[in-house]
Amino acid sequence: MANSSKNKGDAAEREAAALLTELLGTQVRRKLGAGRTNDAGGDTGDLEGVAGFALQVASWKDTSAAAIQKPLGAEEQRINAGCEHAATLVRFRGGTWRVVMTPEQFAAVAEIVISHYAKPAY
Repeated sequence: MANSSKNKGDAAEREAAALLTELLGTQVRRKLGAGRTNDAGGDTGDLEGVAGFALQVASWKDTSAAAIQKPLGAEEQRINAGCEHAATLVRFRGGTWRVVMTPEQFAAVAEIVISHYAKPAY
C-alpha cells in the first residue's frame, strides 16, 4: 500500500513546480529520487529549475510548524547544493501557496535587489 503522506508530498511538489513554471516562465520540476542527495550525500531540495535556489516544498496540516521548520531544512539543502539562496513553498488548505524564508534568507535576496536599485552617489 502506498504511503499517503508521500503521495501528498509528491502531489504538492508537482503543484508547486507547475505554479513556479507559470509565474517565472521557466521550466521548474520535481527532483526525482528519495532523499535527493548530492555526491556528498546531502539533500539538495525538492525542486529544480530556479537558478541559485534550493527549494523546499511543504504541504503539512500544521502550516505553522511547516513555516517554522522547513526553512531551516531549506537552508541545509542550500548549503548541500552550493546555492546562494533558499526558500520554502508552503501549501495551505484550499491550494493557497506562500513562500517562506528565514530573515537571513530574505536578506540574501533583498541585498541583490537593493544593490540593483541603488543609485550611484554623485
